[in-house]
This record gives sequence, structure tokens and C-alpha cells, in this order.
Amino acid sequence: MAESAASRLKALGITLPTPAAPQANYIATVTVGHLIFVSGQVSIGAGAKVVGKVGRDLTIEEGRAGARVCAINLLAALNAALGDLDKVARMVKLTGFVNADADFTEPHQVINGCSDLVVEVLGERGRHTRSAVGMAALPLNAAVEVEAIAEIA
Repeated sequence: MAESAASRLKALGITLPTPAAPQANYIATVTVGHLIFVSGQVSIGAGAKVVGKVGRDLTIEEGRAGARVCAINLLAALNAALGDLDKVARMVKLTGFVNADADFTEPHQVINGCSDLVVEVLGERGRHTRSAVGMAALPLNAAVEVEAIAEIA
């Protein structure tokens, strides 16, 4: 039997937080058919606050740590909506936004912090398509924001 997402999280020393309430006029997740769409999760929460511009205020490694916070928040939102991360049949797509200095050209390196953790927790079901985009600003001056689409088992 495959190892559960919960046991992988435990082995990684990660406890999923209670998802933060939306800060504007939107909801955290929407399920349409066999897909669940997760609103953008920022690099604040899960006991961390990674803010500022990558390439100016933060290094790639610090940005990557922020993307990992986004992954924890995404997984928490999915877990709250589905009741169990093992109901995720497949992570379909991650879209990552990096609060980047105008000359920063490595947002894909930053978003690896999210992608890597999703794959660690979900295994092969976590492999996904992805976009990584540099932005002039993000809500709350977050360093990173990531949204997701997943298939439900």
C-alpha cells in the first residue's frame, strides 16, 4: 500500500495549519466536476512570513522558502476542502507568482520550493504542469503566491 500524504507530512515534520480566512471577496476553493481550484496562497502563515521582493530584499533561497510556505498553505486548503489529501488524484497545475525585482529572471527557481514539497507529500500524484511569473507586487507584500488546480479521486 502506498504511503499516505498524512504520513509523509508527519515524516517531514509538517503540521498543516488551519487555512486562513480569505482577505477579500473570494472563497478558498471551488470544486467543478472532478477538479478543485485553490485560490492563491501567499508566503505568510504556517508559522512563517516571507515578504519582500526576490532579487532585491530576498535571495532565491529565501524566495524558495516562501514558496514552500505557499505549498503548506495550498495543502492545508485542499485538506480542509477534501478532508484527506489522499483524495487528490493528481495535482494538475500550479501557477506561481513571485514578487520580483524588475531585473529578476529566475521565478522558476523560486517556485521549485512549492513544486518540490507538493511532490514530496503527494508522490507521483503531485507531479504537475506549472507556470512561474515575476510580478511587480503581491498582496500583503508577500514574496510568493501560488494557486492550484487538482483532480479529485
